[in-house]
Amino acid sequence: MAAPGGSLNCEDYSMFQEVLKVMRTIDDRIVHALNTTVPTVSFSGKVDATQTCKQLYESMMEAHLSRDKAIKACIAQTSEVVGQLREQRAKDNENMALIKQLRKEQTKLKLMQSELNVEEVVNDRSLKVFNERCRIHYTPPKVK
Repeated sequence: MAAPGGSLNCEDYSMFQEVLKVMRTIDDRIVHALNTTVPTVSFSGKVDATQTCKQLYESMMEAHLSRDKAIKACIAQTSEVVGQLREQRAKDNENMALIKQLRKEQTKLKLMQSELNVEEVVNDRSLKVFNERCRIHYTPPKVK
């Protein structure tokens, strides 16, 4: 699932978070998805659990990868803005508006970097739940 419009809005942090929230719905709904698609032992003849688990795993990995790319792209973009503002401040260190803007961008950069930690927790939780329900049906390829 890609972000609406294809990319994250890196300028507005609240929009950045909103889009990430939407991109994380697959992880938020993993338990429901597993409960409704992966059969218990007594119903295992009616559904191809291996295929279902494989598809769920692939869409989950795709979502994790696209979020990771989007977050890192915003971090890179914001880092560049911070760098430019630092250069401007070096030339004009009395400009309070510039200093305020730099602080604002630095704060946004820290918040975006902390989203990588949130992402790690979300991904670990999803994989744990996935492995609990799908390990007997599907073994994902080893991640390098």
